[in-house]
Amino acid sequence: MASVHSLASTVNQRVADALSAALPEAGAADPLLRRSDRADFQANGILALAKKAKANPRELATTVVAGLPAGDVIKEIEVSGPGFLNITVTDRAIIDTLAARAADARLGVPVAEQPGTTVIDYAQPNVAKEMHVGHLRSAVIGAAMVEILEFTGEKVVRRHHIGDWGTQFGMLIQYLTEHPHELDHQHGGPEEGEAAMSSLNRLYKASRVLFDSDEEFKARSRDRVVALQAGDPETLALWQRFVDESKIYFYSVFDKLDMEIHDEDVVGESGYNAMLEETCQILEDTGVAVRSDGALCVFFDDVKGPDGKPSPLIVKKSNGGYGYAATDLSAIRDRVTNLGASTLVYVVDARQSLHFKMVFETARRAGWLNEDVHAVQLAFGTVLGKDGKPFKTREGETVRLVDLLDEAVDRATAVVRSKADKVGLTEQEIVENGRYVGIGAVKYADLSTSASRDYKFDLDQMVSLNGDTSVYLQYAYARIQSILRNAGDRKLAAHPELELAPAERALGLHLDQFGETLAEVAAAYEPHKLTAYLYQLASLYTTFYDQCPVIKPEPAPDVAENRLFLCDLTARTLHQGMALLGIRTPERL
Repeated sequence: MASVHSLASTVNQRVADALSAALPEAGAADPLLRRSDRADFQANGILALAKKAKANPRELATTVVAGLPAGDVIKEIEVSGPGFLNITVTDRAIIDTLAARAADARLGVPVAEQPGTTVIDYAQPNVAKEMHVGHLRSAVIGAAMVEILEFTGEKVVRRHHIGDWGTQFGMLIQYLTEHPHELDHQHGGPEEGEAAMSSLNRLYKASRVLFDSDEEFKARSRDRVVALQAGDPETLALWQRFVDESKIYFYSVFDKLDMEIHDEDVVGESGYNAMLEETCQILEDTGVAVRSDGALCVFFDDVKGPDGKPSPLIVKKSNGGYGYAATDLSAIRDRVTNLGASTLVYVVDARQSLHFKMVFETARRAGWLNEDVHAVQLAFGTVLGKDGKPFKTREGETVRLVDLLDEAVDRATAVVRSKADKVGLTEQEIVENGRYVGIGAVKYADLSTSASRDYKFDLDQMVSLNGDTSVYLQYAYARIQSILRNAGDRKLAAHPELELAPAERALGLHLDQFGETLAEVAAAYEPHKLTAYLYQLASLYTTFYDQCPVIKPEPAPDVAENRLFLCDLTARTLHQGMALLGIRTPERL
């Protein structure tokens, strides 16, 4: 079905046409329409246009009003102040537009006319290392952006750039060669992820102790790194065991996070090994990189070290080893040439911003990024404890991600249990909803903060039924489902002929903004704007629920049908919006 034009875009077009007719020399004019608390919309663009044309803004505004067709969409317009337009739309236009949205499975949200291909790099754990709270944001923000971009019609390629290469593997592989049963455990059951991690942890610690205390083991480990980099089959087979074991663990954590990760999307650092030498060769041949003290470097005018000397991006070290930059640049080449990317999005900690700025600029100089292909770092801030300091355990250790998620689910299950009798939930529903509420709470808290800012991880706040939390939205959704179940044989139908109450109008106008909000979120990679929209939707629904009886006391049949229609469209919009954030909406809570 065709997408639905929002009332804002319809009104905007009409005011723009009237402006162009009143002031032909201005060409295509932007009325700068926005939602207003004085009317439904306010157009602020006339002042700037009048100034440019040396016209009287109030007179121009009056001419524009005279040129606007009244009736079907626009109910009334008043000129206020020096030339603002306050515009109120008709109740009929609101319900007609919402009825068109309700008739479409996508709620009238358009699909991009010229979609591109976005490769999104997110959720990047390290092989043989435990996932901690620092891994949370990349996974949650990345997964939400994947869903949002796909919904708008973009072709999205997921990439999990796991840390699966480097000198530490020499130590791990050598230890496994000398203690061959260290990674043996019985696979199967929900515990297998934990079992995989505990054997990896044990092996990592034991090999580290040996490496630091035994010079001969250290020498053997270094030889093993050389064998790994040279592609020795036996060494590669042992390396693969670490990767496979780590994946069992990663997937168990992502499963807890209610996130799907597919094997073919996991392309670690090792996936680009075969390209590294060629990447360096191209950079050197084209003069993008130059030799400096034996290393292959790229220099930038605006990047200097504390001593004031240029601080280059090192692509190849003087000892012949490759830096992270060589891998990241090879990944760009692969994503652009082999995957056909038009956009590369990196969901990476803000502390790596300088590195990525240098990598992207190098790729531009090499011609891999250009007018048609661009790269963005969706940089995120740090997760803080309640005290506002980086999140640590009491012992000062980094917090394990699984512990955090388990605690969130425990807290949420207690909240769900405390209200379960009212709704008559079974034990199975309590457990399932506890998981959806707990994981949803963690994701929502992360996504409702602008990604670039740090945020405080406060579970009490996250699972609170009041305030800007996912639980509040989930309860709003469940409450609507309960109303729809209790509606009996009452019909659900739009009635454009009815006069709307203020709470109905406010809810209706907000429902109509869903598509525009998603377009903004997708264009700027700002999922927090979607959470803000959904929270506002739930709040407006709460006011509507308080002020506009749907079933009791029973309103007139047509009013009841129209209100049930508004309830249903609100629930569908909440459900769709939450799904794009990776959050479930239980039918009964």
